[in-house]
Amino acid sequence: MDPAPSTPPPVRHLELKAAALLLLLAALVAGAALYLMYARGVFEATQRLVLLVDDSDGVRVGMDLTFSGFPIGRVQRVELSPEGTARILVDVPKKDAHWLRETSMFTLVRSLVGGASLRAYSGVLTDPPLPDGAERKVLVGDTAAQLPVLLASAQELIANLNRLTAQDSALATTLANLQTLTEKLNGPQGAAGALLGKDLDPKKIAGTVDRLNALLARLDGMAAKADAQVLGPDGLLPETRAAVVQLQAVLADARGTLKKVDTLLAEAQAVAGNVREGTTDLGALRREVDATVRKVESMVDDVNRKWPFAKDAKESELKLK
Repeated sequence: MDPAPSTPPPVRHLELKAAALLLLLAALVAGAALYLMYARGVFEATQRLVLLVDDSDGVRVGMDLTFSGFPIGRVQRVELSPEGTARILVDVPKKDAHWLRETSMFTLVRSLVGGASLRAYSGVLTDPPLPDGAERKVLVGDTAAQLPVLLASAQELIANLNRLTAQDSALATTLANLQTLTEKLNGPQGAAGALLGKDLDPKKIAGTVDRLNALLARLDGMAAKADAQVLGPDGLLPETRAAVVQLQAVLADARGTLKKVDTLLAEAQAVAGNVREGTTDLGALRREVDATVRKVESMVDDVNRKWPFAKDAKESELKLK
């Protein structure tokens, strides 16, 4: 017979080791929990931001508030205000709060694919910072709300296409007329038949063309005669040119004559000026002679009165010729 199996020796301090293992496991769990809380910013200093929106559909606790695509805050709670609007409570870390200003704007965008998203926009970063507990209204952009308008526009477009492509539509009539015109152009009469209609007579057209050719020939002959009569050697244009040349010569002679007349007139004016001056001098001389004669007569009279030598007074008269 085989010997009985020996039992292993008992483990020393088994209960103590089990308790230590449980304590280590509890410490690991607590450390992981603390790390997760730290990673989620539980122990980080934050400030509260309250966003007001009429409908909070799509907003959930824990979603991020983004700025330029980076998360700067997290939704902590969504509640209903006494006015009937939704209040979204967002915690923003102090280190990221400087991106929010008094003039910042907040939007809630709901897309067709994916959930909603909260976004912040700050145009002027030099404005005063947003205070703790500030309340701001949210601008909502809902793509799904535009679907009814889009569907109505699509239905209207489809209805217009149906009316446009109907059998009795204006487009169908225009295409039929265009097809008829194309058939006439491809017919034996060509474009003339399409323009003149069914009553087209090729003989009449040929006669009309011949008459037009004859008329054009006559017009060419008349034009040639007119050129010969006007521009030829014995035409009007050479004679006109000769007459113009003669007229220019006559005008040149007239200009020379006028220049001579101008010279004579200038000389006549000078002579007239001299005569005028001479006439003025003669008048002054005449007045001086008259004064002298009167003085001589008065002296003769005085002499006759004082010494009357002559018996006849007439003999003593001084005659001025």
